[in-house]
Amino acid sequence: MSRRRGYGRVAVAGDSMRPGLVDGDWLIVRWGASPRPGDIVVAERPDRPGLLVVKRATRLAADGWWLEGDNPAASHDSWLFGPVAADAVAGVAVARYWPRPRRVGRSKGPLAP
Repeated sequence: MSRRRGYGRVAVAGDSMRPGLVDGDWLIVRWGASPRPGDIVVAERPDRPGLLVVKRATRLAADGWWLEGDNPAASHDSWLFGPVAADAVAGVAVARYWPRPRRVGRSKGPLAP
């Protein structure tokens, strides 16, 4: 995956990050930022090259980041595709700017809406 730098935007698709993030939300992402446990990240799904996903980085394992959705019933995450290599994590979400702007910070659980 090519390494982007700076800030960009990403749309949330699907219900895997409910209740804090919903389908149609737009996020500001800091490309190239190093995640810490609890951060919401944008990463390339290892079993589907080129597909970016928005998930929570829950822990760093020996073979990469373990990513999970906040809504386990609707999430295809590391429980399905395993850990994600550190270089496949494209960036860290810093804010939701649409529809209602707010910061998205580190969390150990679901985000408050």
